[in-house]
Amino acid sequence: MSYSFWQVILYVNKYGQSTLVDISNYYNVEKPTVTRAVKRLQEKHIVEVISGKDKREKIIQLTELGKERYTTIRKKITELEYSVMESIPKEEQNAAFHLLSKLRENIIKEGRKNE
Repeated sequence: MSYSFWQVILYVNKYGQSTLVDISNYYNVEKPTVTRAVKRLQEKHIVEVISGKDKREKIIQLTELGKERYTTIRKKITELEYSVMESIPKEEQNAAFHLLSKLRENIIKEGRKNE
């Protein structure tokens, strides 16, 4: 599973039914990028598109298979995270977590400045 597919699954699992615009805005990526990922996930029966109020609006939701895949993948990711962090002291883990969060915020701010 590619990272772009995982991003869509993760977002829809967290926020429920979502539009392509919601997802692209959240990750600050172009809508066609999300559209391609959603199309492939539809082909794999992981997400389904339902009609919105406006025929042009596509609303995405996870299928039952998509929910199962989310649970399986999330479990594997969690196991991997624990195994790679095992030898790192908790204080250093917390410091890294805070630093990465701040870096993400700064990157998003910079991206918005350049729009």
